[in-house]
Amino acid sequence: MSEDLNFVQRARREKLAAIEAQGVTPFAYSFDRSHTAAEALALAPEGSEEGATVRIAGRLVAWRGHGKTIFAHLADLSGRIQLYFRRDHMGEPAFALLEQLDIGDLVGVTGPVFRTRTGETTVKADAVTLLAKSLRPLPLGKEEVVDGQTVRHGSLEDSEQRSRQRYADLAVHAEARALFIARSRLVSAIRGYLDGLGYLEVETPVLQPLYGGAAAKPFVTTHNALDMQLYLRIADELYLKRLIVGGMERVYEIGHDFRNEGIDRTHNPEFTMLEFYEAYADYTTMMSRVEALLLRAAEAVRSVPEVAARVPELKPPFPRISWVDSLNRALGADAMAMADGELREAARRLGVERVESLSRPKVLDEMFQALVESKIETPTFVIDYPVELSPLAKPKRGNPALTERFELFARGKELANAFSELNDPIDQRERFEAQARLRAAGDEEASGVDEDYLRALEYGMPPTGGVGIGIDRLVMYLTETANIRDVILFPTLRPE
Repeated sequence: MSEDLNFVQRARREKLAAIEAQGVTPFAYSFDRSHTAAEALALAPEGSEEGATVRIAGRLVAWRGHGKTIFAHLADLSGRIQLYFRRDHMGEPAFALLEQLDIGDLVGVTGPVFRTRTGETTVKADAVTLLAKSLRPLPLGKEEVVDGQTVRHGSLEDSEQRSRQRYADLAVHAEARALFIARSRLVSAIRGYLDGLGYLEVETPVLQPLYGGAAAKPFVTTHNALDMQLYLRIADELYLKRLIVGGMERVYEIGHDFRNEGIDRTHNPEFTMLEFYEAYADYTTMMSRVEALLLRAAEAVRSVPEVAARVPELKPPFPRISWVDSLNRALGADAMAMADGELREAARRLGVERVESLSRPKVLDEMFQALVESKIETPTFVIDYPVELSPLAKPKRGNPALTERFELFARGKELANAFSELNDPIDQRERFEAQARLRAAGDEEASGVDEDYLRALEYGMPPTGGVGIGIDRLVMYLTETANIRDVILFPTLRPE
């Protein structure tokens, strides 16, 4: 036995040895469960008679022994139910096993459902099967009801530890399980919406010889067999648009992207993105798609009772504001007409960091974030971005200095980014080359020239509307969650 085990862990291992000495297998292979806890609760009979016999399984979360009788609570994903054990009913050998059980153990229980004298629905145990002995106590803590609210004491409350030990967080906190159930339903609802419109779900490479589709610093790796440098993708865009060229007119992907950047409340290096592209559509069509998609997503989250009250009311059509006009109003000057030095000085006054090392488009973007983006509370489309900030979007009809691009913001966070996609290969090459010059000048977020993508465009890409939506941030918005790591099952953290 390891010397670094604490007293409780050593005691549990001693119980494990005692269980094995009784000839009981402490880690079972399976259990034929007939009902969940919630289903068993629904079978409660009227009066004092016994009802249907059930076979339930889950984790012991409460234990009260009274000599020849024991009351306990078993919890599974559906909820919790009381258990009742009697020595004279179960027999001495079976009842003796209970002495070796602890809170946190996983058990299967067979017996009839009945109501106690206090009216609580309970399973009267005929038999108990140990399914897994818990050798490390879960930080379940204690609960009490204060002014109608359940208050937990002594449980796993540190935010970083909850993220680091998500398995313990989920086992202890029903609200954490509910949040991730809501996330799963949101993703399923998005799939259902897009599938219903005839979109095809596809998969594109995570390892890419060139990165593109966004302004971000990539993770770099090496493929040994091919002796080549590869990048973890920062976006799915360029491969999905290759599929549009190939005649797959409506495609989407929900997958992980990676950006080698800082970690804060709204950024994780590994994150989940939805991107979808529709041939013969433009950015106005995609605004309607986004509004309808968000309504479906909100409805899915609202279907989880524990988080339903957090979901904001969405009322399309969402307001639309111009990127340039809103920045100029907030700044009190024409930002696009400012000389470079004047623009950078204005950015410094706004608290933009490392102004000298940023490209002019990046300075404008940082100023917009500070003055406009961070102030937007209700879902709002910001439209018509400068061409310098949108290397993959079509020029705006009637004003080639702008592009047909929108971003959706709410509560100061970006929820969606969309374009009327650039399908002119000559224009696209010029923009790629401009990005390559920025990259050569030290902008690590600028992309290079993707010759294969240009070749695809030269075959001809139909007019296309495209959208990217960060699933993590959408979940944050719809559940009023402040930190991105709280909506990611296993976020990136520093080593312990």
